[in-house]
Amino acid sequence: MARQNPQQGRDAMGLGLAALNRLAGSKLIDRAGLRKPVEGLVSSATRAGFQAVGAANRTFKATTRLGKPARLEKAPEASLFDLEPTDEQQMIVETVDEFAAEQLRPAAAEADDKLAPPDGLLGRAAELGVTQIGIPEELGGVGSERSVVTNALVAESLAHGDMGLAVAVLAPSAVSNTLVQWGDADQQATYVPAFAGEHVPAAALALQERTPLFDPFTPRTRAKRTPNGYRLDGVKSLVPRGADAELFVISADLEGRGPALFIVEAATAGVSVEAEPAMGLRSAATAQLVLNNVTLPAGALLGGGSREVFADVVRLSRIGWAALACGTGKAVLDYVVPYVNEREAFGEPISHRQGVAFQVSDIAIELESMRLTMLRAASRAEQGRPYAREVALARKLATDKGMQIGSAGVQLLGGHGFIKEHPVERWYRDLRAIGAVDGIVLL
Repeated sequence: MARQNPQQGRDAMGLGLAALNRLAGSKLIDRAGLRKPVEGLVSSATRAGFQAVGAANRTFKATTRLGKPARLEKAPEASLFDLEPTDEQQMIVETVDEFAAEQLRPAAAEADDKLAPPDGLLGRAAELGVTQIGIPEELGGVGSERSVVTNALVAESLAHGDMGLAVAVLAPSAVSNTLVQWGDADQQATYVPAFAGEHVPAAALALQERTPLFDPFTPRTRAKRTPNGYRLDGVKSLVPRGADAELFVISADLEGRGPALFIVEAATAGVSVEAEPAMGLRSAATAQLVLNNVTLPAGALLGGGSREVFADVVRLSRIGWAALACGTGKAVLDYVVPYVNEREAFGEPISHRQGVAFQVSDIAIELESMRLTMLRAASRAEQGRPYAREVALARKLATDKGMQIGSAGVQLLGGHGFIKEHPVERWYRDLRAIGAVDGIVLL
């Protein structure tokens, strides 16, 4: 079936009818002076409706030509680091929080058992327009400037519902963000408009491999130049929604010179997918991607094979994982506080015991430190300032303290923490992924 026209996607979806309706009911838009514009947008979106255009057998083909790549503007540099979200960011977070609470959290346990997101859930998530805010208007999106902080807040809110489902929701935007940031004009015209429509393609940023002490800068997947392009061989691991994916951005060592990124369509000969259930992130339907003598055109190389581009991809991915850790850590805290206050032992709530109270306090303290470093890294990345040090700190804290928070959540529930009746055991398993995975998400 033919891919949806970009203009149809803009008229039919915008930021997503569901999100707009929630925004129209928010008190924040009155304070921001946005009541009339938002209501007008809701009205026009309602009249336009949604077009049921299937994505099966999608053909990626440029319908327009770009004179030059479309990039988002760099955010204005701020002299002060301010954690207070803007009114626009607060509205977005409020909408995503509601979606996560109503859609992700109730579906999480069953999705974890079935190793897949529930039917229709990702379609409803697409209506939020998560991918659209990172796509310039020239390519059918609604983005105007780079919004790493906003993306981090969205990832955090989604993970508060469930990390595995959050990964499934965010995986396509990792590919579209990569193409917007580093794709050339032809690559953008061919692939990005599909991510601005209603039927966002399943896609994945595949860096991970099944090797001990995996280093994303030394992939075992190999790329060799050919007279007409490149040939790829290797195996990628923990690819979200791999069986459904239509497009991949894959890392490979380019003839021993270091890592490079390649655009690979799922229908390409030599590409196959095998199920790969993991300890955590089970609802993301992770799979193993096998590349056997995959032939790609010269235009498949992304970012010119630049090592600096690849380093930015890894760093922005790690900020994304830190944001996911903050969201899941907050879920643990929000769950254990009422539990320890209501659970009684020896005639009083267990929260009256110092050992319990101190553990809960430690969770809150570590969570604040994780979130501060994560947002600082996101803020510097958004403004185009050096941020490698901040990413390293954010990843270290998210890895160590995130795992500590997950473990404490299980411990505070005692025997209840070890059974599936309570979600803390799932959150613990998901938090173990933070230090072990690269790629998949990208802000």
